[in-house]
Amino acid sequence: MRAILRNPLVLPVYAPTFLVAFGTGMLIPILPLYAAGFGASYGWIGVVIASRGLGTIIGDMPAGILLSRLGQRRLMVAGLAAIALCGLAMSMAQTLWELVIYGLVEGMGGAFWNISRHAYLTEAAPVGQRGRAIATFGGIFRTGGLVGQAMGGTVGALLGLRAPFAAFAVIAAVTLIFPILYGKESTPPHGGHGHVRLGLLGVLRAHYKVLLSAGVGQLFAQMIRSGRNIVVPLYGVDVLGLSVQGVGWVMSISSAIDALMFFPAGYIMDRFGRKYAYVSCFLIQSIGMALIPLTWNFGSLVFATSLIGFGNGLGSGTMMTLGADLAPREAMGEFLGVWRLIGDGGALGGPLLVGAVADALALGPAIFAIAGVGMLSAAILGFFVPETLKHRPAPAPVRT
Repeated sequence: MRAILRNPLVLPVYAPTFLVAFGTGMLIPILPLYAAGFGASYGWIGVVIASRGLGTIIGDMPAGILLSRLGQRRLMVAGLAAIALCGLAMSMAQTLWELVIYGLVEGMGGAFWNISRHAYLTEAAPVGQRGRAIATFGGIFRTGGLVGQAMGGTVGALLGLRAPFAAFAVIAAVTLIFPILYGKESTPPHGGHGHVRLGLLGVLRAHYKVLLSAGVGQLFAQMIRSGRNIVVPLYGVDVLGLSVQGVGWVMSISSAIDALMFFPAGYIMDRFGRKYAYVSCFLIQSIGMALIPLTWNFGSLVFATSLIGFGNGLGSGTMMTLGADLAPREAMGEFLGVWRLIGDGGALGGPLLVGAVADALALGPAIFAIAGVGMLSAAILGFFVPETLKHRPAPAPVRT
């Protein structure tokens, strides 16, 4: 236990990541149904879910700029405080517009939280071990989400759909302890000595080609990842007639398989190359997504979502690792801000695409559309993005 705690990533990053992921996971099976309780259509449910992603998009570039000025620890604290307050506010919301507004602000806090952790991991892990360090982070995030989803469905069924939001607020507030006590700045706030900062416009000018190719691939990748969070609850309840708790278990089983794949994902990234992990990830996810409209009961839906979980698990930490590999040392905050902005744009677009197509046609065609987006992601990342692991080192032990 002491050896684990001595790992410089455990208390500042891994432990709080698990707690926030647990709280967020509680809301995944609940939020679409909570919004539906206000009389929302599929389109409006998509807007409510996407509001968090939109808030993250709004906060990404300011967070990247603030990272170089405030430092990682203070940015983590600010993000967590915003998340806690908005979780509490959502538990007391009375209208759909309140859910949208609180989701926007929570998303902005999430941008601060996400970019500060991403920078911390980028600096703390050497390139040859970065895949495993970030995949472990992804595995912890997924494990927290797994437990949270099962608890969210149960708590929602027993105590009502508002209870998981209040619990999430308490968890996020408690999580503040970790960056306050254990977080430290690994880089001086203005980037250290010996580096000329590019600034945001400089980053865009110097790295526009890679941001265009890798960025579009990541955009589509995050669309299918976020799209499943609206597809599975709505299809399970509206088409298959499952209960809230049943949907929670479907998503939890998928998340369990997802979480188990973090070690193979990290090993593949560091041993063979990043592409072997992320291309496989989005191909398999797309196939699993396309199977959902063909399911007819709890068991068949579990099969399709398990395939999605397996595929997504192969991509544990891949987009973060790719962004860390590409980020210039002299403008890490600004680059990661743009990188997260692109990915979070995809997270926003997934629910919106599903909601719009479902309202215009039906839920089934919307699911096939999001599966096609996943296929596009695999093709772009496979054919147009260079491999960022420049060497093939023998696997070295990394403490996780």
